Amino acid sequence: MAHIIGWGLRVYSVLLLCGGMAGVTTVLFGFGGGFVVVPLMYAMLVMSNGVDSVVGQSAMHIAVATSTAVMIFAALLSTWRHQRAGTLSWHQVKPLIGYIAIGAVGGAAAAQAVSGSWVRWAFVVYLVVTIMDSILRPGFMQTETSLMRPMGRSFTAVAGTAIGVIAAFLGVGGSVMTVPLMRRRGASMTAATAMANPLSLPMAITATATYVLLARHDVSLGPWHAGYVDLRAFMMLALGSWLGIQLASTWIGRIPDHAHAKIYVLLLVLVLLVMLVIG
Repeated sequence: MAHIIGWGLRVYSVLLLCGGMAGVTTVLFGFGGGFVVVPLMYAMLVMSNGVDSVVGQSAMHIAVATSTAVMIFAALLSTWRHQRAGTLSWHQVKPLIGYIAIGAVGGAAAAQAVSGSWVRWAFVVYLVVTIMDSILRPGFMQTETSLMRPMGRSFTAVAGTAIGVIAAFLGVGGSVMTVPLMRRRGASMTAATAMANPLSLPMAITATATYVLLARHDVSLGPWHAGYVDLRAFMMLALGSWLGIQLASTWIGRIPDHAHAKIYVLLLVLVLLVMLVIG
């Protein structure tokens, strides 16, 4: 019994700590927490339940679903913080919101329909593509500019839908797409990461609802699940996110633009290494 209690306390402590990391990366980099929560949840579920158990077989689905649920809370709070700091460009955000929400439904349904290993490897491949694109293609590691080029209506529809599908499928929020997109249209890192937070909300809300509804009758995962969402993990991660956002909000707009871009890519590399190690 003491061993079980000790294990539980360690698990909740790790969740709280990583929730704090998710909060910091959400408010400063627009990640929505997915790059921290997904590999963390996947590793913990596999280690504690075994890869061949019912939970182990659904570990990636649970990790992604729980990530999108935490993202709702973290993105809302981070959006409010950026709004107070005056860093949000709503005229650039609003046209994308509806398309992202539509795409997110398809992305979540697609993720539920394939095996967890496919979702995990899609996550790894997307990380590699994003890192290489940010480093090798001109436009991301640029210095801050004063003007941001608007997007056309057709481009907005295609980009928004694609962002929703990919982000919901992987449970990572829109940052991996919206930040590079906004950077190449002339946005500073502060503005690009600020916009990533409200743009993560429609994806997070629709994807979470889809993950809950698609697995609502699956009782094999246990009583502390709403569909694929692990409710106990969600509560600890949300609390940690709140603490992390409170701590990091004072740095909004204070990180030099070029350093901000480099740290963003470095964080992607670290997450990629974690996903490869736990495989």
